[in-house]
Amino acid sequence: MMIGMRAALVLTMSGFLAGPGLAQEFPVTIDHVYGQTTIEAQPERVVTWAWGNTDAVLSLGVKPVAIPFISYGGGDNGIHPWAEEALEAMGGELPAILAEGDEPPYEQILAADPDVIIAVYSGITEEQYERLSQIAPTVAYQGAAWSAPWQEVTRAVGQALGLAEEAETLVAETEQFVADTVAQHDGLEGTTFIGLNDYDGSLAIYAGLDSRVKFLTDLGLVYAPSLDALGGDGENFYFSVSYENADQLVSDILVSYYENQADSDAFFSQPYIARLPQTEAGAYASIVGIEEVAAVSPPSALSLRWGLEDYVAQLAAAAEKAE
Repeated sequence: MMIGMRAALVLTMSGFLAGPGLAQEFPVTIDHVYGQTTIEAQPERVVTWAWGNTDAVLSLGVKPVAIPFISYGGGDNGIHPWAEEALEAMGGELPAILAEGDEPPYEQILAADPDVIIAVYSGITEEQYERLSQIAPTVAYQGAAWSAPWQEVTRAVGQALGLAEEAETLVAETEQFVADTVAQHDGLEGTTFIGLNDYDGSLAIYAGLDSRVKFLTDLGLVYAPSLDALGGDGENFYFSVSYENADQLVSDILVSYYENQADSDAFFSQPYIARLPQTEAGAYASIVGIEEVAAVSPPSALSLRWGLEDYVAQLAAAAEKAE
């Protein structure tokens, strides 16, 4: 991680690592897809489950007692580097690491003796929610699974932890950081984009529910209008376009996400991609590296301080070459 990013993370976290200040009044009731969850008192023992929830809790200065192992970008210990930074700043023992899987490890979670279980950004089923709720009050997702933007996740977690005001402050400061970072680069505002990848014999085009698409629009870019005629409505995470129809992918830039440079190079050298005007002009941003991809898929108030500057710089470089 660049020194500037590390410093930015530490400076941002400094206002929140002291722990909860004046708490909001309890009990608190939170609406979600499976109904309502009431939390009677400010939680002291927090368990997180699924992607991104740990980030939101840590960014508000609370150390969970148990967190999920994250294999994608989490390294040997299953903790993303930006979360490691926050935990190091907090000091003390690391949280217990929950076994990764589609099914929550109920026995491990029970052993952590939680006051609340945070699954605001997740895809837990109603059955899983009911089982988790037998252990402790559980906050599930709102709307569609895996679709909440980082601002909503931060606010919902803040409400659950009795830190609603702190969450609002964190969202505002992070949005300002994002705006300031974008302002350093001309030409991003209004740039049309298509996020895409190769998947199962066709092109996978990221659609409106995908967190990467939502965040790119937050940055001022515009979801390419050409996708409307191809099935790119806001009700899907992605849709398929045949290689033969790749020439219908009209936009200023292309954006892709790959774990390594070899796979990225292989994709952009394929004839159906290489012949596109965006590729020929170099008007594409390929985000390469597991940690770099994880930091924006989806982003969080924590991960943005870690990876945003490079991400925006790559997008701006692509936009400069757009025809």
